[in-house]
Amino acid sequence: MVKKNLYHRGHRVSHGKTTQGRPSEVALPIGTAFHERTFALCQSLNYREWSGYYTVSVYEVHHEHEYNAIRNACALIDISPLYKYLITGKDATKLVNRVITRDINKVAVGQVIYACWCDEDGKVIDDGTITRLEENKYRWTAADPSLRWFRQNGLNMDVQIEDISEQTAALALQGPASAKLLKTVAEADIANLKYFRKTSGTIAGVPVDISRTGYTGDLGYEIWIPWNDAVKVWDALMEKGKQFDIHAAGMLALDVSRVEAGLLLIEVDYISSKKALIPSQKYSPYELGFGKMVHLDKENFIGKRALLRENKQGVARQLVGLEVDWVEVEEQFDKFGLSPAAPSQASRVAVPIYNGDKHVGKATTTAFSPLLKKLIALASVSSEYSKPGTKLQMELTIEAQRMKTTATVVTLPFFNPKRKTAVPV
Repeated sequence: MVKKNLYHRGHRVSHGKTTQGRPSEVALPIGTAFHERTFALCQSLNYREWSGYYTVSVYEVHHEHEYNAIRNACALIDISPLYKYLITGKDATKLVNRVITRDINKVAVGQVIYACWCDEDGKVIDDGTITRLEENKYRWTAADPSLRWFRQNGLNMDVQIEDISEQTAALALQGPASAKLLKTVAEADIANLKYFRKTSGTIAGVPVDISRTGYTGDLGYEIWIPWNDAVKVWDALMEKGKQFDIHAAGMLALDVSRVEAGLLLIEVDYISSKKALIPSQKYSPYELGFGKMVHLDKENFIGKRALLRENKQGVARQLVGLEVDWVEVEEQFDKFGLSPAAPSQASRVAVPIYNGDKHVGKATTTAFSPLLKKLIALASVSSEYSKPGTKLQMELTIEAQRMKTTATVVTLPFFNPKRKTAVPV
């Protein structure tokens, strides 16, 4: 098993091998449980670091086929770098309820929820999924390391919090054909698996948990696998998946898909309150579209007092979707004798948003949707300008000159197919 704890100052790590280096050397990422398979497929050699692991940005030179697999067939995405925690013990439910804003008592065994957790001031620390495996047993995923925060809040409780990130590999199988593929390859009740529910079974003889969840806004599943047997599951899915036009997909395709689905990315669309440098970088759940995940009628939880106040008073900004007027973009470029090219990948560079000459917010992620044929963005804008249909202006730079183009506020998500939640045929 490749150990994530090899990734630290003073060690040089490459493809799962480590050699003692000089203290000044920068540590390199390591491979996930699927690295020997993903590395062989990655023609582009285009990687990025994700929580200390090598992660494929795009397998081919362009992510077009990978995106199309997500929306039209099925795509296999290595999501093993997620932080994963196992919460057990008599007070496991009590701890979960103390940390998150949702009421875990309303969640049945076998159900998965999306949740956020806040600091004492009601500002979001992180978001992730929580699966209720048993009455007092939970699997909790997070984008950032959260072990210390969970343990701090579990002091004097009868609860065990285990970091299982290095023991549990994970795959996202996403796309319209994902259910049909799983039915052929998994010994599990896929046909009756409802949205945000979990089942257990085997794939290629390996015990797995399968949840009907994902980060693409489409029909899809996430598969949780013992680390040492992960490659067997990958091979079975890829072999059986040929008849369903399966593709391994990287982060560039996933980025466009999650913007279409209106799904946020920490440190891009919002900043963890633990990492914020100034107050304006901290976000309330009500500013991120997480209001439905705040259950103020439940027992006390971290940040409840501040959130009660915000619920009454309202917040100064809102998360919205923006549709950019592409005809106007073309007109702006034409003034320079140029033609615009639709951006091939999502931009994570924040862009100012205006109402006339007044700065009213920022677009956090901007992407051209191949499916919708529109330039779209996730944005944080002043609440008074957050009503759908509101016309705003988005900064556009052409030949080093700052221009503005019209962007219309729309309701999120941009793309929400019925198949995401319907019973697969």
